[in-house]
Amino acid sequence: MRVFLDANVVFSAANPGCNIARLIDLVVRDHTAVTSDFALEEARRNVQLKRPDWLDGYTALVPRLELAPSLLFDLPVELEEKDRPILCAAIRAGCNLLVTGDRKHFGHLDEQTVEGVTIVSVFGLAKRIAE
Repeated sequence: MRVFLDANVVFSAANPGCNIARLIDLVVRDHTAVTSDFALEEARRNVQLKRPDWLDGYTALVPRLELAPSLLFDLPVELEEKDRPILCAAIRAGCNLLVTGDRKHFGHLDEQTVEGVTIVSVFGLAKRIAE
């Protein structure tokens, strides 16, 4: 399974020992974890601004992720401009899932499949890993 991680998931996974970090460890071990340059930069910026003590965790996580280029193309769903590159990158990278904690912008797409990519929460990912 190819799992695309939104910036907020990468940010949270930078906190070593937290449940999200452990979940992403399982993804990296048994599947392929993917993110984009766009998401990675947003996560890095937020770690530096909000949780600089997580920088080592972020630095350790990055080489374990496959990096997909940010792209932009027409989508058959409505998304804010800043969120469109995330879904576009997940589609172009051939991911099965896009994992996001952004309920405000992606919530209306929760558990929906767009161009082969199912948008899920971290809980949705955990359920699939457990199955």
